[in-house]
Amino acid sequence: MARIQTINRETASAEVNTTLDAVKAKLGKVPNLIATLAQAPVALNAYLSLSEGVTKGRLSAKQRESLALAIGQANSCQYCLSAHSLIARGAGLNTEAIQAARKAEATDAVTEGLLKLAVKIVQQRGILSDQDFTEAHLAGVDDGLILEVIAHVALNTLTNYTNHIAQTEIDFPVVTV
Repeated sequence: MARIQTINRETASAEVNTTLDAVKAKLGKVPNLIATLAQAPVALNAYLSLSEGVTKGRLSAKQRESLALAIGQANSCQYCLSAHSLIARGAGLNTEAIQAARKAEATDAVTEGLLKLAVKIVQQRGILSDQDFTEAHLAGVDDGLILEVIAHVALNTLTNYTNHIAQTEIDFPVVTV
């Protein structure tokens, strides 16, 4: 059972319900993570804004989903791994690519560089050595992409930690950590 419950739509404010209706229209449902974040509208709106914002960068949908999988694996978030394994399929990743992303591996050097960088940022709590920085650059990850990766780490850490703390009920096909 979740420690933080999903919002009760009957008692939620009109503003929250409008936001959740927009999510449902876009996704076809309101995932439990989003309904949990709705307990704090500021958290919900921050998540939705950052989530939308990162789609406007240089990274492809496949790269963004690969990052979500690598970060979710690094943070041991079963909810996000389950959600993003499904979403990644819609972005064009096959089973092998999904499994590889969870190990911070990819078939192209730039994507693998992005994934390895993201996992280092998570594991090293944002402290990168000069060698880590150089390795990212050698993989083809420029300074702008490094900053995009940081934004993805922030977004996915928000959801990973929310799910850990709230013990969000998984409403996607469950995958193991």
